[in-house]
Amino acid sequence: MRTDARRHHDPEVRGFASDNYAGVHPEILAAIALANGGHQVSYGEDEYTDHLQRVVHSHFGADAQAFPVFNGTGANVVALQALTDRWGSVVCAETAHINVDEGGAPERMAGLKLLTVPTPDGKLTPELIDRQAWGWDDEHRAMPQVVSLAQNTELGTVYTPDEIRAICDHAHQLGMKVHLDGARLANAAASLDVPMRAFTNAAGVDVLSYGGTKNGMMFGEAVIVLNPDAVRRMKHIRKMSMQLASKMRFVSVQLEALLAKDLWLRNARHANAMARRLADGVSAVGGVEILYPVQANAVFARLPHDVSERLQKRYRFYFWNEAAGDVRWMCSYDTTEDDVDDFLAALKEEMSR
Repeated sequence: MRTDARRHHDPEVRGFASDNYAGVHPEILAAIALANGGHQVSYGEDEYTDHLQRVVHSHFGADAQAFPVFNGTGANVVALQALTDRWGSVVCAETAHINVDEGGAPERMAGLKLLTVPTPDGKLTPELIDRQAWGWDDEHRAMPQVVSLAQNTELGTVYTPDEIRAICDHAHQLGMKVHLDGARLANAAASLDVPMRAFTNAAGVDVLSYGGTKNGMMFGEAVIVLNPDAVRRMKHIRKMSMQLASKMRFVSVQLEALLAKDLWLRNARHANAMARRLADGVSAVGGVEILYPVQANAVFARLPHDVSERLQKRYRFYFWNEAAGDVRWMCSYDTTEDDVDDFLAALKEEMSR
């Protein structure tokens, strides 16, 4: 029986749960259509993946090489495997995405140990890294080989280029490598008003997980190797990690559309601006506390639990620490001023009940 495709959702429904909730940017959809038709060599030997390398060079230098993958967890697992030995471990913030939001994949799939450090704002420092960076010759302890940062952090805070450079210098002096989880890298660059290379290859980062899905793509991320001497057998690790796309052109052309001009920056600037508008409005509501500096497209707040529960019936968003009443509100490239203002009006209404 023939069944015609039809829309199963209400396109007027808006929320602040995640930038993953947003649809695909029209320029990305157009790029996918452009890459369709005819035959192209599979598994990354296509023209679009080849051209993506030149686009990546323009952002991250001539030594950079992009390995498109399906998703962010896959990017992190592939990157960390390529940087570590079987006996290796990774130092990261306690709140890092690789520790709290990837279902144990880095440890289960990559077979490495995460050594976590509590941080006040999601950001590591050389001093905090030293809490776990020791015992290299102790066979009873997983060997610290990599420092993994997130830009932005899971708490919405942003490292400056100098902060990342200090971490990279310190890690390299210890004989360790540096991985950057850049699921929202574009938002950090927009917030700092600097090129992405200022806090990646120019700061000493060895490998980058570059995120596109949260910035308007349909699916797909990339592992970008910035220091070829830091990794081993990336192609083989990507394949054995089930992250090698047969029709890779459809991932690569999205990344190309995002990065070739300024779409990545336009989308990120808009999302950040909407978060700033939301934070400014929330600051005027009595009884609501903003928890961390709003430096990108996330707003973390504390408010009465019952208010959040009522508000969630009108707008989707998540508790961050339900026991404390902490919530997270995310803005995306397609969040509008009306979305923010309507949400603020609903928040004020629920707070006054």
